[in-house]
Amino acid sequence: MILFDRGTLGPSWQTDGGKLIPAARHSRDESLLLLDCAWDPRVVLAPGAINAHTHLYSGLASLGMPPASPPPTNFLEILQRVWWRLDRVLDEASLRASARYAIAEALLSGTTTLIDHHESPSFIEGSLDVLASCAQELGIRLAVGYGATERNGGLAEAQRGLGECERFLRTNQRSFVRGLVALHASFTVSDDTIRAAGELARKHAVPLHVHVAEDQADVLDAQRRGYPGPLERLLDLGALPEGSIVAHGVHLTEAQVRRAHEAKLWLVQNPRSNEGNQVGYPRALKVSSRVALGTDGWPADMEAEAAALRRLGRSNGDPEDALTARMTTGHALASDVFAEPLGELRANAAADVVVGIPGEAPRHVVVAGRRVVVAGRLVTADLTELRARAHEAAPELWKRMESV
Repeated sequence: MILFDRGTLGPSWQTDGGKLIPAARHSRDESLLLLDCAWDPRVVLAPGAINAHTHLYSGLASLGMPPASPPPTNFLEILQRVWWRLDRVLDEASLRASARYAIAEALLSGTTTLIDHHESPSFIEGSLDVLASCAQELGIRLAVGYGATERNGGLAEAQRGLGECERFLRTNQRSFVRGLVALHASFTVSDDTIRAAGELARKHAVPLHVHVAEDQADVLDAQRRGYPGPLERLLDLGALPEGSIVAHGVHLTEAQVRRAHEAKLWLVQNPRSNEGNQVGYPRALKVSSRVALGTDGWPADMEAEAAALRRLGRSNGDPEDALTARMTTGHALASDVFAEPLGELRANAAADVVVGIPGEAPRHVVVAGRRVVVAGRLVTADLTELRARAHEAAPELWKRMESV
């Protein structure tokens, strides 16, 4: 058990079975591990941050990934020349290096939960176990599904992706990890695959995680298939049970966002990614209160993502209260996925706690009552070795990308 000792700065807490309970004043229980939470009057205790949509497979991208040549001129070309080339060359070793690196950096920034959307077309079977084992080792909460797609190998590829989701849902026993069903995006799958994904999600009573209307190309594809848009296509084919996670929504209308809200779907805005990919700003999201914040594979520094949200939201006329709400809605989303209260400092809430001075790197990070960062240092893995492996794996990955 851990004692968060606040001294005279406020109420102290301790952990019990991964939950928070109030600490007795002046507790002398020698079994408690003491975390100093009163070294400065500015110190605060806060719930761990939630990254509601990310891609751990892209964790090495910041380590010198070369630019596409020729430079992409639109979003589809960005996918084809960058991200789809990257995911096709991932193998077990590079995926593990990428995930461990991204998870370590997330924890050091105070992010304690990741909702991951995974793709590695040359390494499907067993890929979710790699991500899950990295999460369990390093001590981060992870919800993950394989994003089934037909963009490389047709229907058979999609069936393998959904098969990986089902295998993982049946076999995963890791306490920190939950399985999801996932689709890459409406424009890369057939109606049959969408129906099958929805059936699988309902069978296992889990959400479906999917990209929707990130770019106008997704909208036009759905319309060519006879649907008003990708959201309607997924809903009409039964692929979005209550609690499903819809990433992006840049090109949804207010009416579509209201329909998503009424269907009790979660939407996830990804400001830095949307800006970088030049796909636009999701102005219609303001009509739903079920909008969380994600990074879409950018580093899981949620303070940086929130700063981008404030900057872009204000310049696009979003209401200030809506922007503020999006910074914490991820806790409600994650509480649904993990079926326990996250994002609160109260008795019997999950002991996912970040201790530090606002604006500085966290001093301590605890996840489910487990210390993962102590005195600013990762304690669940050798960070020097982890980063060295990432720096070794990255150039090998870039070289393989040249051949696809």
